[in-house]
Amino acid sequence: MTIFSKIIAGDIPAYKIAEDDQFFAFLDIFPLVEGHVLVVPKLEIDKFFDVPDDYLSRILVFSKPIAKAIEKAFPCNRVGLAVVGLEVPHAHLHLVPINGIDDLNFTRGKLKLSPEQLKAAQEKILANL
Repeated sequence: MTIFSKIIAGDIPAYKIAEDDQFFAFLDIFPLVEGHVLVVPKLEIDKFFDVPDDYLSRILVFSKPIAKAIEKAFPCNRVGLAVVGLEVPHAHLHLVPINGIDDLNFTRGKLKLSPEQLKAAQEKILANL
């Protein structure tokens, strides 16, 4: 099982944002910026474009209200979307509040937020969902 499958199964705690029968969204605990959310298919598939077509089309529909909530919760120009997939072998989508292209730079250092800061970020997003 990947770490994401363990999170989905409830074996590892997470700051959950949303869930349905196909997807699970939660805060990245090492975010690029505060409010960075991961959207993960419940199917354990490594590469994003190996995910079945019905999941690929639905992941954006599932992510849209989350992105809108992030925009309301955190000052940003928009929510950026990225698929990288090199750190965890489980397809996932990054939703990141951005003001410029460098906010989506995955090579720079990640934030180290406290559990209290992560809980506050979760509550801000949930309040706008």
